[in-house]
Amino acid sequence: MNNKADIGLIGLAVMGENLVLNMERNGFTVAVYNRTTERVDNFINGRGKDKNIIGCHSIEELVSSLKSPRKIMLMVKAGKPVDDFIELLIPHLEKGDIIIDGGNSHFPDSTRRTKYLEEKGLLFIGTGVSGGEEGALNGPSIMPGGSPKAWEYVKPIFQSIAAKVDDGTPCCDWVGENGAGHFVKMVHNGIEYGDMQLITEAYQIMKDLLAMNADEMHQVFKEWNEGELQSYLIEITRDILAYKDEDGQPLVDKILDTAGQKGTGKWTVLASLETGAPLTLIGEAVYARTLSALKEDRVEASKVLYGPKPKFEGDKKEFIEDLRKALYASKLVSYAQGYVLMKYAAKEYGWNLNYGGIALMWRGGCIIRSIFLGKIKEAFDRNPDLSNLLLDPFFKEKILTAQDSWRKVVAAAVANGIWIPALSTALNYFDGYRNERLPANLLQAQRDYFGAHTYERIDRPRGEFFHTNWTGKGGTTASTTYNV
Repeated sequence: MNNKADIGLIGLAVMGENLVLNMERNGFTVAVYNRTTERVDNFINGRGKDKNIIGCHSIEELVSSLKSPRKIMLMVKAGKPVDDFIELLIPHLEKGDIIIDGGNSHFPDSTRRTKYLEEKGLLFIGTGVSGGEEGALNGPSIMPGGSPKAWEYVKPIFQSIAAKVDDGTPCCDWVGENGAGHFVKMVHNGIEYGDMQLITEAYQIMKDLLAMNADEMHQVFKEWNEGELQSYLIEITRDILAYKDEDGQPLVDKILDTAGQKGTGKWTVLASLETGAPLTLIGEAVYARTLSALKEDRVEASKVLYGPKPKFEGDKKEFIEDLRKALYASKLVSYAQGYVLMKYAAKEYGWNLNYGGIALMWRGGCIIRSIFLGKIKEAFDRNPDLSNLLLDPFFKEKILTAQDSWRKVVAAAVANGIWIPALSTALNYFDGYRNERLPANLLQAQRDYFGAHTYERIDRPRGEFFHTNWTGKGGTTASTTYNV
């Protein structure tokens, strides 16, 4: 065992333990500490036995066991616990030492912590880590941002333990300054919300409109996972639908229909409101979870509110292919919106994001990993300044080809009273984005009528604002022109 560790890690919960084992397997000596020190002993004598892992029972012991510059990774609950550990570490660190937050922190916190620690001569990295327990152990997607000077010291470790794409490229690279890493991880999680909601709506259509059982749906998702929808989430949906309870019945049918969330989806939507990015699909996915949580209300409502009884007439096999195309097109909208949000944020916060590189980081290890992401990488290779994925030649052709099927599916679901907030809002975004003229002219006239908020004219240059005395009774004074 080496005398000094290459990196320290605080927080031996599921993700922390597995990251430590991953690092050790890749040739790094790791020092570990947990506030409940019994967990340290259990780990060292259990999964970490006879490995290059140093168990520590205090912050002082952890810090003293590390090579310089010291690199300490926090895998603790986001929020105050991160700040608390930072304060505990600071007195024991020296100039140039690095604190890494690998939890699901909100990106403004990472921006704040970067500034705070740099003012003290220390370096900070806020990094997204995606892939769950399996990814942490075998290769996650890692999205680091923060103090650029810190990257050279953690790069060998992070890129060694990260997932690799087919050519061996690691799913980890420097994202940007201050909160950029956690912002990109947040957008990843937002897209994850969208992907999951879209898949559940496809499931609901198969179940309620096509009257398919779990085994039949399992077969559909199995076939979908062998084509252009191949992804981790399609794969696990396939497996979930095949899983039987002790009585031989599908377990999925026995799970209560209330979804939880940890906040990253909400943060993504809030960031879209702050930057002005139209993130409609991910917004609907977040609200879908909150609506699902109203179980008791929905049970009562179901007794007095009714809609059409689903009835399918047509070729089931043909409709399933339409559904596949609708899912693909909607998934594209989810990614397109997520990338627009990252572009808006980069401009807002002064980040230089590598959008193709981000797609590459998401190709392996993470929850949204899919064959689809390789095409996004190619899109940004073709045009690094691409404003919207829908305008890339490959994706434009895909979405236009899927359009008829997409509309059939949405129309059938709506006509039969099947709830599809994400599939329908994806189509509405597409129709809004492709429409040269939207009814916002009337909306702006309304704003000017009641609040003198002014408007621009199509027959005058942009940037000139006008106000009309619509009733003949008001004055000519206009309100200040502004955008929230």
